[in-house]
Amino acid sequence: MPDEDLSPEPFERAVACVIPAKDEADRIAATVDAVHKLIGVDLVVVVDDGSTDGTTEAAERAGAVVVRHERNRGKAAAMETGAAAVAERDGARPRHLLFLDADLTDTAAGAGPLLAPVQTGRADMTIGTLPAQVRADGSKAGGHGFVVRLARAGIQEATGWAPEQPLSGQRCITRAAFDSAVPLAAGFGVETALTIDLGRKGFRIVEVPIEVRHRATGTDLRGQLHRAKQYLHVRRALAARSALPADGGGPSLRSLFPRRLRNEH
Repeated sequence: MPDEDLSPEPFERAVACVIPAKDEADRIAATVDAVHKLIGVDLVVVVDDGSTDGTTEAAERAGAVVVRHERNRGKAAAMETGAAAVAERDGARPRHLLFLDADLTDTAAGAGPLLAPVQTGRADMTIGTLPAQVRADGSKAGGHGFVVRLARAGIQEATGWAPEQPLSGQRCITRAAFDSAVPLAAGFGVETALTIDLGRKGFRIVEVPIEVRHRATGTDLRGQLHRAKQYLHVRRALAARSALPADGGGPSLRSLFPRRLRNEH
């Protein structure tokens, strides 16, 4: 949302990074190591959301505080658990919260620009806009943009603002703003709902370009199923907030799958 009239605070607060993680043993240590290099971050909390590999051990070896869910409870629950763990360690001034994906590896060091607008009081939440993501073979990552368009249209319907990357999970947020949005929307609708809930309450939201890269979702059946689930969760979050766009929420679920994959399934 526009930030023309933002007045900075006279001080900067420390930032805690919360990293929800599920079966990220191969990547989490590099991500934690990179976050430790961010100026202003003095606490890294990894929430192991029911992993069945060595995510907890790898994160602990990298120097993170680890809180574990015995079963998978989803990203929203992991974010709330991580924020609660930070609150237990806060002093007189609550830390701001930086949420990052677990699979960023060394590129997590590129999330630094998210901090300053929040630390200096120019924004209540920053959302990272990422460069075009590519797969290991060099091809462009992502699907057909159905979920992004739905989330963007819903946010615009609710707040009048159309973010460039509404689904980005790389965010820095003040404690006051975060607490105002709890309980978070479940599932993959959490980012869309968070933006709407804060925007409607008058919190200042700014998108910030960052140079980070995460694991690219493929176009195989698994990738298509992931996007279908994401689409349903976003639509549910929008419906719960009376923010479905005028067209009723975009394409049918069936249209999200290429004919070939539907036949295979």
